[in-house]
Amino acid sequence: ANLSITIENLSSAESAIRDADIAEEVAFLTRNQILVQAATAMVGQANLLPQSVLQLLR
Repeated sequence: ANLSITIENLSSAESAIRDADIAEEVAFLTRNQILVQAATAMVGQANLLPQSVLQLLR
């Protein structure tokens, strides 16, 4: 019983991998990479602002 369930699960996983829309997945990955880069830039800018204010006060 366990072996047949394992075979069924492997077959299902293989089918999902083969059915993946590569163009859609690449677009999704690219979108997420752009969002991460934008968020990183925003955090960098947010970190610079308090430092600039402190320098003005000195």
